Amino acid sequence: MHQALYRKYRPRAFDDVCGEDHITSVLKYEARESRFSHAYLFCGPRGTGKTTCAKILAKAVNCLSPVDGNPCGKCFACESIDNGHATDVLEMDAASNNGVDYIRDIRDEVNYVPSSLKKRVYIIDEVHMLSTSAFNALLKTLEEPPEHVVFILATTEFHKLPATIVSRCQRFDFRRIKADVIADRLLYIAEKEGLTLHEDAAKIIAKQSQGGMRDAISLFELCSAGGHDVTADHVSDVLGLTGIEILYKSAVAVARNDASSIFKIIKTVDSSSKDISVYWSELIGFWRDMLVFKYLPEGERTNYLDLTEPEMRLLADGARRFTPEVLTYHFELLDEALREMTRLPQSKRLLAELTLIKMSDSSLETSTSALLSRISALEEKVSLLESTPRITNRNVDNTISHKNNNAISDDVAQNNTETKLTIEDVDPYESTSQHEPEKSLQPIDLSDVAERISEKNPSVSGFLIECDCQSDDAGEYIRITTANAFAKMMLTTDAAMQSMQSAFRMCGITKPGAVIEVVVGAVTKKKPAIDELEEF
Repeated sequence: MHQALYRKYRPRAFDDVCGEDHITSVLKYEARESRFSHAYLFCGPRGTGKTTCAKILAKAVNCLSPVDGNPCGKCFACESIDNGHATDVLEMDAASNNGVDYIRDIRDEVNYVPSSLKKRVYIIDEVHMLSTSAFNALLKTLEEPPEHVVFILATTEFHKLPATIVSRCQRFDFRRIKADVIADRLLYIAEKEGLTLHEDAAKIIAKQSQGGMRDAISLFELCSAGGHDVTADHVSDVLGLTGIEILYKSAVAVARNDASSIFKIIKTVDSSSKDISVYWSELIGFWRDMLVFKYLPEGERTNYLDLTEPEMRLLADGARRFTPEVLTYHFELLDEALREMTRLPQSKRLLAELTLIKMSDSSLETSTSALLSRISALEEKVSLLESTPRITNRNVDNTISHKNNNAISDDVAQNNTETKLTIEDVDPYESTSQHEPEKSLQPIDLSDVAERISEKNPSVSGFLIECDCQSDDAGEYIRITTANAFAKMMLTTDAAMQSMQSAFRMCGITKPGAVIEVVVGAVTKKKPAIDELEEF
């Protein structure tokens, strides 16, 4: 007879429970020292191990030969509880048995000694479903039960429990299990079952389970049905997921106000087996991740955002295209559209298209959030339209050259003398040797800088994104290393230097009057696999 995987691989001892060490360590100590409480309360989301730990605790209470706080699993008590034959361990579902009569029966039974085990254990699942009269009938018994009785209450909605019940129990809060812990468990089960499960597929299943081990194992069993190899693509097809690539493309289309690509994306989702409401929920999650990426420091992002390295790169590229004000405005539109999709499911495609168009063009809305989004965009444009700073030219020996821009271009193309161009607010005929960096330079990412000047000067943005860049700690010196002399010539025009100076300041990389030096020597970079919108 087939047994569901989540039942087959249910932990039999505290050491087998995944991701709840803060609870199992305490329960093991109590079992090892034989210092059991008379009543326990297990709270937490579904599928996190509440009922499993309750059954293990019932075995630990009655085990004849415990091993370091764990039930041995071999004695009569452990085997009878595992097989469901133990009459002294009673499991009750309060969702269907919530009347006062059931609690009165328990109150009468507790006076009788166990028939075959050391203690009688009552496991009441979903205890928050009990009626008020049932809670009142349970109070006195729960506070002072006989020596041979242990109560274990489990609930997913702790806030619905009366304070009088909570105060009489030893409370344990179960947490959502981390995705990497769930993924490791799925890989272990797949190996035991002789199934092929790819690591990236395990991570997708773990993420979709939202911290519930039982849900993750059930999803894995669904995806492995029919003997299929469980790959990332297969999981996405079975679960109707869209994948981070199409979410990233949606973000790029919105950032560029590309209505044509928006309609193509929605058409692709609608014509596939994926539901638009599922795509929309994932899109809200992607926007949330971009906002988190904006606010968290770099060292904390990986721990907080449950993403692989390639997914993190796509998220970073998407996040740099929006300001926090714009993302907040978009959240309002996304949330409103999701509510409308629930109310009018026949209009999902229309709502998705209209909402993405509104997100891409804030001028279509007059709300406060839309106005803040437009003001944020205007602030960037005003900063880029600042007056052009004067340019000075110096050679490597710090002598001043009084050539015009055409002469500079000729030098770059015809000789090997290294030319350094600086932007500053001082007399162009002064010596500029004081701007040499005194501290070591650190590499910086030019993606955000290039994106900010792409609308006003796209050719400069294209050359800049392929360069290496370093900056000193004080933000007073920038060195841009190009791949060839032509790129250097394009980046050293008045308009290019003005745009770069403004963009570096807007990104918080440099201070006003910082020196920008352009040199040749970088290795030509390849564009990322997904850097531009692909045709569908």
